[in-house]
Amino acid sequence: MTITVVDRHRECLDALSVVLDPELDEPITDLGFVRSLDVEGATVTVHLRLPTSFCSPNFAYLMASDSKDALTDLFWTERVVVELDDHHDSDLINAGLAADAGYRGTFRHEAEQDLDELRLTFRRKAHTAAMERALTTLLRADDTLRESEIGDVTLADLRDERTTTALLRRRVALGISTDPGAVVLVDDHGNPYPREEVPLRLRRARSTRISIDGNAHFCRGLLATRYPGSEQDQTFRPEGAEASDLRGDHPLLPLFVTRENS
Repeated sequence: MTITVVDRHRECLDALSVVLDPELDEPITDLGFVRSLDVEGATVTVHLRLPTSFCSPNFAYLMASDSKDALTDLFWTERVVVELDDHHDSDLINAGLAADAGYRGTFRHEAEQDLDELRLTFRRKAHTAAMERALTTLLRADDTLRESEIGDVTLADLRDERTTTALLRRRVALGISTDPGAVVLVDDHGNPYPREEVPLRLRRARSTRISIDGNAHFCRGLLATRYPGSEQDQTFRPEGAEASDLRGDHPLLPLFVTRENS
């Protein structure tokens, strides 16, 4: 079977689709951050773009580094070049990537956190948001479910496949149990909360989710403004309330961020 350039281009995009913006918890391909992708034989060259020139350097490096790793893992690639365009630290980041210097080798004394620590921080936030989305979807679907009962909801009780799948993926990333009988509302280590803390924990989780969703919407708009036409490269794949077409009022859901159709 002959592998064409088109096939390899598609393989590269598929590989990049697993690279997430750590703060927004969305694939860089969906966000429109992949500016260009060129395949020449076994050489792949990718240029990334971000909504502003002052996006956090550690986030930028994480996405660029993960992109290079994802493409290098393809069995047929021999040389992978990933470059970040139009960022105030582009030269530093691109040089570090080219030299395979790693995060600390690239930023040296400015690297306050280890890359794994940074990744863990945002995996925990992503899990919190996914947990809230799944519970919100259940609350919207079941008018008889009360706030006091949320702490007893298990993975087997969840009904929406999309939000449940997203939650399971994030629990796996943190090493939290995915057993059907496992409680949904848990801390970063998989421990359920005392019943009296459940309402507060749910509201804090909602705050995290709203922040992530709002930032993602804002960044999409900034990217489209900075790079006219880039909105055509953006894909919206909601995992939460928007995905389930949630409407109406619920005492636990006083605030919800929606995305305007482009």
